[in-house]
Amino acid sequence: MFDEIMEKFEGSPSQQAVIRLLLERGFSVNDDGRVVSGGIEIPNTGIAREIGVDRRVVDSTTDVILGDPELRRIFQNISQVPSLMDLAPVLDLTVLTVTPDDADQKGIVAGITGLLAEHDISIRQTISEDPEFTDEPQLYLITDQELPGSVITEIRDLEFVRKIELQ
Repeated sequence: MFDEIMEKFEGSPSQQAVIRLLLERGFSVNDDGRVVSGGIEIPNTGIAREIGVDRRVVDSTTDVILGDPELRRIFQNISQVPSLMDLAPVLDLTVLTVTPDDADQKGIVAGITGLLAEHDISIRQTISEDPEFTDEPQLYLITDQELPGSVITEIRDLEFVRKIELQ
């Protein structure tokens, strides 16, 4: 799906940058062509500054979105999910980041969450990046406990795990 969206902006790398930002941040586009997060409007100048484009690029991108029924449906229904990852150090939480060999493989989330459950480790939040939207998707698990070395080893030894990181 990500590739199909980006193809619609194939001739404009600047508009593709706007699309990437909207998708990464979970920003939607309202009927007036304004970028919003929930009901809060995000100024186009701020978006443009963030990605290094002119404000008019943001305007033209939202015009294209509203003019295309498929894009309109996507960008009027996208929403943001609050993440505990940045708060982890402040709240004394543990963030386990897992990079799989093949993110399209079935059972990755179930395998890791099941292993944590077997060790009586509760999960506060799980965030899984979509392989269609990210080049190297990762799985993030936030717990309120430190992970014992034996659990880290068991996770690292799972057949689909390429790399793990702890924060």
